[in-house]
Amino acid sequence: MIEVKELVKTFDGFAALAGASVTVPQGAIYGLVGPNGAGKTTLLRHLTGVYRQDSGSITVDGQSVWENPAVKMRIASIPDDWYYFMQASLRDMMHYYRGFYPQFDATRYERLKAVFSLSDTQPIRRMSKGMQKQAAFWLALCCMPDYLILDEPVDGLDPVMRRQVWSLILQDVSERGTTVLVSSHNLRELEDVCDHVGIMNKGTVLLERSLSELQDNTVKIQIVFDGAEPALPESLRVLHRSAVGRVQTIIFRGKQSEIEAALAACRPLFMEAVPLTLEEIFIYELGGADYAVKDIIL
Repeated sequence: MIEVKELVKTFDGFAALAGASVTVPQGAIYGLVGPNGAGKTTLLRHLTGVYRQDSGSITVDGQSVWENPAVKMRIASIPDDWYYFMQASLRDMMHYYRGFYPQFDATRYERLKAVFSLSDTQPIRRMSKGMQKQAAFWLALCCMPDYLILDEPVDGLDPVMRRQVWSLILQDVSERGTTVLVSSHNLRELEDVCDHVGIMNKGTVLLERSLSELQDNTVKIQIVFDGAEPALPESLRVLHRSAVGRVQTIIFRGKQSEIEAALAACRPLFMEAVPLTLEEIFIYELGGADYAVKDIIL
């Protein structure tokens, strides 16, 4: 289990993290989402021991990450700006990784050649961005980590390879109990693979829940009233509303059964609950209409 408690980190007076707390359950695929500048990458760099916090704590299975090789050898990371030696080939980097990860699986490295179809003798700097990302996954998966930390992991990969990479990750989660923490702006993709989600903004974590619980607590209703619109019950918490003709789309915070029962008292002509995407939940959890896309006349 990864536990981050009240993490604070400042750079030249700017609070990149302002008391962020995260709990990643063992064996979970945890999606960390948030707008640009929310502090996601800074948080991940603390989890991998790149940064040292000003205050707060970071533990993996109860042990501190900072300056702890025994914990770090259980963690593999693919940052958005993956590092490699300028003249190194993939095979050179494989030997380098083996020096840090005693559990590095050389047999798996050879098997994955058929998956990634890369030349492991070609200098990495001569590979395309997508090929370099494949190389990073190839090495990370061979490290046999207990924890996999990913920052924009499939950026630059084509759709087929994205699916292939996620298939390999999910296989490790299923068979080895690997815990995955992934930060990404591709919310549609996270929705397919994550079972827990944390939403960050301005250096703090606004909420974290299982994806199913998050979806159950935010409800999207399409509704049509006969004539003038009645006042909605005060007990309902409206996050956002819009209308196309007579059809209103209203997003509520709360349980679907309770919301539908309260709306039924308004005698609508039509009412239907519509599934919410993770992207919609993300937008309205960050401030409802104030954060939503605005119509601007140019």
